[in-house]
Amino acid sequence: MAERKAVTKQMAKRYERGSKKEKGRMLDELCVLTGWTRRHARRALSEAITERPRPPRRPRPRTYGLEVLEGLRFVWATLNGPAGKRLAPYMGEIVEVLERWGELEVSPEVRSKLVRISAATIDRALVSERRRLQVKGRSGTKPGSILKRQIPIRTFAEWDDRRPGFCEIDLVAHDGGDPSGEFCQTLDLTCVATGWTEIRALRTKAQRWVFEALKDIRASLPFPLLGLDSDNGGEFINVELFRYCEQQNITFTRSRPYRKNDNCFVEQKNWPVVRQQVGYTRYDTPVELEALRDLYARVRLYVNFFQPQMKLIAKTRHGAKVSKQFDRAKTPYRRVLDSPHVNQDAKQALQEIYVGLNPVQLKRDIGRCQDRLLALSKEKPQERKEVTVPPDHPLRAAFSRRQLSRTSLVRQPRISSRTS
Repeated sequence: MAERKAVTKQMAKRYERGSKKEKGRMLDELCVLTGWTRRHARRALSEAITERPRPPRRPRPRTYGLEVLEGLRFVWATLNGPAGKRLAPYMGEIVEVLERWGELEVSPEVRSKLVRISAATIDRALVSERRRLQVKGRSGTKPGSILKRQIPIRTFAEWDDRRPGFCEIDLVAHDGGDPSGEFCQTLDLTCVATGWTEIRALRTKAQRWVFEALKDIRASLPFPLLGLDSDNGGEFINVELFRYCEQQNITFTRSRPYRKNDNCFVEQKNWPVVRQQVGYTRYDTPVELEALRDLYARVRLYVNFFQPQMKLIAKTRHGAKVSKQFDRAKTPYRRVLDSPHVNQDAKQALQEIYVGLNPVQLKRDIGRCQDRLLALSKEKPQERKEVTVPPDHPLRAAFSRRQLSRTSLVRQPRISSRTS
């Protein structure tokens, strides 16, 4: 378009001084260069000659005013900042829940706009709220024993991803950048079919603590545990867990070494469910362990009942372009209710729990637990590890500039203690 305007402006000078025959030839030339019709080319040349100032565009009236945006920000902060595609399908249900608990008070007109707001509009309205600190850690997985030869690598042959109960497990270390000594761990279990997630805080990554946590998680699941898939760490690849799965008819498989994408369902939960809640600080005291357990007791309810998720249903490749298709966003709670493989007693128990949950109060309780956990970590004496480097070492300058940094809790959207 810029090139067309430049050609038109240059030709307008000759067009104004030319004869009728010359103007006809210039119109034909301009139509060939730009692909315009003669009528449009004549109008473009006339406008370039006169250079009439265009009237300013009349701004469109705003469909979603400040009242709608204020309610949207409150809902978005309550749900821990989900993307528009996850929030839009869930907006009707969460607005109803917040109104039932008296946390959100809006007019019927604002409520109707909130319910029908699109995913793209949500993302545009919240673009300034989405700037968050991105932090990445490192893996602490150590290879398991020779027993892994008896545990098959998962090939999905014995798995039914559409049925609840087939789960992936992983450990998240809270070493604070210093892997020496003993420190707390988080056991993360995710159901592949429903996205139901259970987290437990462990004293260490010893086999006995992992085994006890897995039995506790199995008793808490709203559906039978049918399969477990883990990495190749020794905390999972051991005789005790292997025999337990054989006795309880639980399919026990493992991922390929150094292929984290094999456990993609649980790996993608480690960031929003664990790292966003507790950060990368070192937790290694009994008081911090109890604080973690107190926090996770609320996080599991918040994630499973009020965090909508999308599942990949199709993926096609057209040359270098990959197109993905996702289903409608639902919470794990809704996916469990929709599953025909879960009995009615378990569904009834979940519905009774859901009715008694206030998502805003859960968010406030999570914030208080995080503040307590952060205060406990600051009370501990911070020991700095000294690195001894010979004077003639070629990298001595690089070692002298290195500093030990500790990253605390990730910043999250906060909500006030007052009702809106």
